[in-house]
Amino acid sequence: METKYIFVTGGVVSSIGKGIISSSIACLLKARGFRVTIQKFDPYLNVDPGTLNPYEHGECYVTVDGHEADLDLGHYERFTDIKTTRANNITSGRIYQAVIDKERRGDYLGKTVQVIPHVTDEIKRRIKQLGLSGNFDFIITEIGGTVGDIESLPFLESVRQLRWEMSQNSLCVHLTYVPFIQAAKELKTKPTQHSVKKLQELGIQPDVLVLRTEHDIPADVRRKIALFCNVMPEAVVQSPDVPTIYEVPIVMHRQHFDEFILRKTGLPVEGQPHMQPWLDFLAKMHSADKDVNIALVGKYVELQDAYKSIDESLLQAATYNDRRLRLTDIHSERVDDRNVESLLKDFDGVIIAPGFGSRGVAGKLSAIKYCRENKVPVLGICLGMQCMVIEFARNVLGWDDADSTEMNHATYHNVIDLMEEQKNISNLGGTMRLGAYDCRLAPDSIPAKAYGKTDISERHRHRYEFNNDYRQEFEDAGMMCVGENPAAHLVEVVQVKDHPWMVGVQYHPEYSSTVLNPNPLFLDFIRAAIRHGESREA
Repeated sequence: METKYIFVTGGVVSSIGKGIISSSIACLLKARGFRVTIQKFDPYLNVDPGTLNPYEHGECYVTVDGHEADLDLGHYERFTDIKTTRANNITSGRIYQAVIDKERRGDYLGKTVQVIPHVTDEIKRRIKQLGLSGNFDFIITEIGGTVGDIESLPFLESVRQLRWEMSQNSLCVHLTYVPFIQAAKELKTKPTQHSVKKLQELGIQPDVLVLRTEHDIPADVRRKIALFCNVMPEAVVQSPDVPTIYEVPIVMHRQHFDEFILRKTGLPVEGQPHMQPWLDFLAKMHSADKDVNIALVGKYVELQDAYKSIDESLLQAATYNDRRLRLTDIHSERVDDRNVESLLKDFDGVIIAPGFGSRGVAGKLSAIKYCRENKVPVLGICLGMQCMVIEFARNVLGWDDADSTEMNHATYHNVIDLMEEQKNISNLGGTMRLGAYDCRLAPDSIPAKAYGKTDISERHRHRYEFNNDYRQEFEDAGMMCVGENPAAHLVEVVQVKDHPWMVGVQYHPEYSSTVLNPNPLFLDFIRAAIRHGESREA
């Protein structure tokens, strides 16, 4: 079959869930046996989100091929089990960079370079690039921002052109907000009408409207919206607030959303999507009647999306262990040796979050020390693992000045350091390990038992490494290096002896955890936390 293209746009306000709707469409189509992928086009001029502060953008997600991407790609992967790459996330910065590079090479033969056709042609080329492989039946393209944003105009113009070029092989889904005015006790459709009108002014007629709402939208209101927005009544579906984002595909399917998409793109509607594993997951989530209490210690905890993939990985792992996740965020800047016991004593397990820079590290070290001395299950991720190494060096090996050269260039015991070949690289991106790397685990280690194998591959996003010059001293004292990169012999995983579950990983296991295939390390961490909680209650 010819590749079908679905464009997802948004109106009225941002952050109403285009990524979740795009993921839900992909989830349903994949459950019907189609080959699906999703891409995100972001209108900002940064080349990628890797340079964006979490306060600006939330989590930076990393693809298997080492691209620093928008956090929506995490939703795409969690909902579909597909592996995204740099081709799945394009910014205006990358588009303009490509166009300017072509102009500098003379590819335009001296012509005046303009937004139309040169920028829009580059956008269209990127949209169609995944389809040229022949590997996908559907390509879903989410356009970031909202209709009416100046920076989104080149993307929307590209969509307009492609709709004409592709005809029945394309479809536009427009997500818009229907507010409920409390004082009037009424749902208001005018924002949606104006949003669609703005899209129509740009030459795009949406085929489907998805209405985000906190209240049920009656059938007569949906018919009114269909009438004023030039769409069929059955093409107006609502996306109400639900207890978990993982219910959204089910809500969409009940309204025959996936069936309408198939008919609109000229495909037969046969049978039902195979959603039983998904429904089983939701059933386990809703039937869990016991809690597992986890603390996440990090410096960005006040930001809802800063640790999004970790939050979702813990939720998945708790669900598969028949537990309700009770996750408490603890700001690492507010933790010290005096208050750490009062802050952590009631938790079954602790996550030491990743990050960059020295802010909040002292609190992480206090939390790690408490967990080590009190046998509390603890998982350190990336900088969290490095903090485990520093804490062990200071409080077990007795090296009071032990540190990472990221925090203290002058430390004598540089237990975390740049590799020698990295030290003369001035481009910061050149010193980053990004994307999936192999790791070989010690056969009897906690991680090897969790994964059920010794050879794994996980994604990285970091610059500093465990200093192998100190490896023997650490292992002699009880911190075992139980995972390493087989090619470079860089330490990837540490585990503390004489502790029920104390593991630090240099990689990010949260990036590979999905609804139907949760990461084994998180599953085992939650199991350890449950055991610890039960032992405290006994």
